[in-house]
Amino acid sequence: MNRRHLLQLIGGLPMISTAHAQGTGQGTGQGANPGATPPFRRHRPGEPGWPTAAEWETLNTRVQGRLSAVQSPLDACRSAPTSQECATLFRRLKNPWYIGDTPALTQTSGWADAWTSAPSAYCVAARDARDVAAAVTFAREHRLRLVVKGGGHSYQGTSQAPDSLLVWTRQMNDVAFDPAFVPQGCSVTPQPALSVGAGALWLQAYGAAAKAGRYVQGGGCLTVGVAGLVQSGGFGSFSKRFGLAAAGLLEAEVVTADGQVRIANACTHPDLFWGLKGGGGGSLGVVTRLTLRTHALPEVVGAVFGAVKANSDAAFRRLIDRFMAFYRDSLFNPRWGEQVRFRRDNTMMLSMVFQGLDRDAAMAVWRPLLSWIADQGGDYTLSEPPVFVALPARFFWDPAFLKQNAPQVILNDDRPGAPADNIFWSSNLGEAGWFLHAYQSTWMPASLLDDQRRGQLVEALFAASRRWQMSLHFNKGLAGAPPEELAAARDTATNPAAVEAFALAISAAEGPPAFPGLAGHEPNLDQARANASNITAAMGEMRKLVPEPGAYVSESNYFEENWSRAFWGSNYPRLQVVKQKYDPDGLFFVHHGVGSEDWSADGFARRR
Repeated sequence: MNRRHLLQLIGGLPMISTAHAQGTGQGTGQGANPGATPPFRRHRPGEPGWPTAAEWETLNTRVQGRLSAVQSPLDACRSAPTSQECATLFRRLKNPWYIGDTPALTQTSGWADAWTSAPSAYCVAARDARDVAAAVTFAREHRLRLVVKGGGHSYQGTSQAPDSLLVWTRQMNDVAFDPAFVPQGCSVTPQPALSVGAGALWLQAYGAAAKAGRYVQGGGCLTVGVAGLVQSGGFGSFSKRFGLAAAGLLEAEVVTADGQVRIANACTHPDLFWGLKGGGGGSLGVVTRLTLRTHALPEVVGAVFGAVKANSDAAFRRLIDRFMAFYRDSLFNPRWGEQVRFRRDNTMMLSMVFQGLDRDAAMAVWRPLLSWIADQGGDYTLSEPPVFVALPARFFWDPAFLKQNAPQVILNDDRPGAPADNIFWSSNLGEAGWFLHAYQSTWMPASLLDDQRRGQLVEALFAASRRWQMSLHFNKGLAGAPPEELAAARDTATNPAAVEAFALAISAAEGPPAFPGLAGHEPNLDQARANASNITAAMGEMRKLVPEPGAYVSESNYFEENWSRAFWGSNYPRLQVVKQKYDPDGLFFVHHGVGSEDWSADGFARRR
């Protein structure tokens, strides 16, 4: 952006706080005693202390013209809600690539009674760690709210905040394979590793690793950012074999609150390194580059899809029991991942993946369960007969191969001129731009699969399914993984409950992209609240089985009460020590992140 254009945008900004104007501010944070020293507060537009146009221009110069005032594409809908431009925008809000390329947007448009996607005031489109350091230093010196966006997939709304300075890492997306990586300052055996910029997406990381004959552990959704997922723990479709993404971190380049660019690994700043492995994205610093260990690429990967409908409640109970016994005996191992869903209409939906088996071997594993279903006569109907697919793993993340051989499993970035490799799984379409009604999770300990407790698990799943769909994500519980991956996971900040769990139970509801106050595109809050109530009741049935429920930070309840214990368990005090050492003044704030208990809900006023 040129200097003249930037100054014009600065001059056109409203002279009052965006958050206050929209009614989303959290107050001044000052106490009732007029003689008391007011708590530390960050500055908003129009307030004394907000940077002048000249100061913004100084930052723009330091980042080589990469600073811009953020303008929301939703403005077109506010001025002309029935226009063709607005209709086109909402079609594009179902394209995760478009959302990711637009700094004013996030992959989730909001959460009922929690947050609404609203753009930052300014954005630094960083190209390297120096740009990030300049933005961090500027935010610290001018007492600004700082936000970091890479993939922008945060359900909690942490990729954006009104009246803030956004560090946008989208363009820092280079990926390089190193066949003999050694962390800086360490004397260890070299190993094959993948080095990725903070803005890289998992599609890019998987593709680069596969071309080198390797696999890197990451997320299931192709448009999720690498950096955010690793910092939050990171479960993927094949975590039962390859463990946590965070456990694969070998080294990180990170900008800390003092504006310094540091290298963190097991030998250099090991405390910060540990905190970055699952301590939550955006709480300890801005990660600008990550190096991840890789694994031998499996020969074959595949999937099983299907649905079975029980014709009575009693038959559905028996189906749940039979499936859970089958899972324990045949699928509870490193070969299998993904999920099963139990719905209110007595349907069991199957969406499983496997690695290291060919199609015939995978079909043989499932034959006993399918034969049992067939033998039950009229009690069950295969509403979606099982489909087994398998392909060489080296092509699993190859856009050209998938377009030619499995076009039904992917969707394309449909913008004119978009890169041909911009694809995403068709199963993730619903998540693009969605407005969440509720989202809750809890880890289910493997002891529930034992004969003595399986009956309790079955009853809880059945009772939960009366209120809302309940999913068991088997790859998001690490029990059953190889011992070396369990040990690596224990050396991360992620709640240790994940290591003991056979699955993560998830219940959620959502609607299409929606924004309060935007005519024709407002969320149905009555429906959202009713759905949220049912989800709370459904998850309550599951949590009866877990004395101290834990939750996955990236897929959890925005309103989680004991969030620090749920997300990190006994690791939280250690994370607090790291936070105090590297960010004592709390520059890095995210909702329910490390140290966020010291701040107002919007991150602008220090509470203590």
